[in-house]
Amino acid sequence: MYIPKHTQMNDINEIYDFIEKNNFAILVTTNNGKLNATHIPVLHEKTENSFGHLLCHIAKANQQWKDLDKDVLVIFPGPHHYISSSWYETNQSVPTWNYLSVHTYSEIEIINKQEDKVKIIKDLVKYFEAEDSSYKVIDLKPSYFEGLLNGIVAFRIKITKLEGKQKLSQNHPEERREKVVSELDKFENDYNAKIISELMKKNFKKNIDS
Repeated sequence: MYIPKHTQMNDINEIYDFIEKNNFAILVTTNNGKLNATHIPVLHEKTENSFGHLLCHIAKANQQWKDLDKDVLVIFPGPHHYISSSWYETNQSVPTWNYLSVHTYSEIEIINKQEDKVKIIKDLVKYFEAEDSSYKVIDLKPSYFEGLLNGIVAFRIKITKLEGKQKLSQNHPEERREKVVSELDKFENDYNAKIISELMKKNFKKNIDS
C-alpha cells in the first residue's frame, strides 16, 4: 500500500484497535498464480513478541482454500468519504478521498484439528454476539454442529508485517481542513462522513496539544 509519511499510522496499539473495530476483512490469496478474495469476519489473536495471528474460516465449497500459496494479504477497510474541491477556498484544486485502511502481510495455515476448529467457531460467535444474546454454540445438536464443521475450512494466519494508513487531509492548510470538516458535518445521516469528521477533529486537537 502506498503510504506517504504524513498518513502513516505508527502506533501499533492504534492499528490493533482499528483491526478489532473493522474486522470484516478481505482475504486475498494466490492459488496456482490466480488471485482470489473472500470477505470474512476475522479475529485478531494477540501474542507476545509478534504481531499475532488472525483466525477465520471460509466455506469448504469456496475453492480459495485449495492450492494456497503461503503468503497472503488481509485488508481491513475502514471509514471513507469523498472530499469535493468545491469545499475549498479555491477552484484551483482537485477532489480527493479521505479514508483509513490496514493491510496485514501474513503466512496462512489451514487448521485441521477438530478441537481447534471448534474453538475458532466458539470464539467468533462469542465475540460478535451481544453479551445478553440467548444464542450459544454449545446449545447446537452435536450432529448438526458436526455437519457445520465439516462444511468449513479454518485458518490461522500469522501476521509478518502491518501497514496502516490514515488519510485525513493532513497535507492541506488548517483553514482548508476546517472547511472540509464543516462540509462533512452537513451529512447528518452518513456514518462515514461522521467518523471521518471526528477523526479530523481529533487530529486538530493533537496538533494543538503538541
